[in-house]
Amino acid sequence: MLRVMMFTLPFLLAACSSGPQGVECPGKVASIYGQEGQVTHGTVFDLVSSFSVATDDVKVESGPLHSTDRTRYIPAAVTKEGYLAQRISDKQFRLIDPQQDQMITWTCGK
Repeated sequence: MLRVMMFTLPFLLAACSSGPQGVECPGKVASIYGQEGQVTHGTVFDLVSSFSVATDDVKVESGPLHSTDRTRYIPAAVTKEGYLAQRISDKQFRLIDPQQDQMITWTCGK
């Protein structure tokens, strides 16, 4: 019994201390007016009231997403980098950079 506890305890501690799991998602880069560009990939960490996206180069956190009426308006926030972060659906996330006339929309899952 002691031997089982010695192997189970570290596993349980590791499982309880782990953070949210990210999902690898393809993203489409486009201009703000919709002209499509390249395809990219990122790891999206969905926390329901916020999200973050990590690429090889950078990680951007949305901060708390707000909407006065979620049935009519997309929950959004401005990141500390100045991007507009939007949670379009439970599987789609977008970052908009108005300075670069660019937006990236990640679609996770099928």
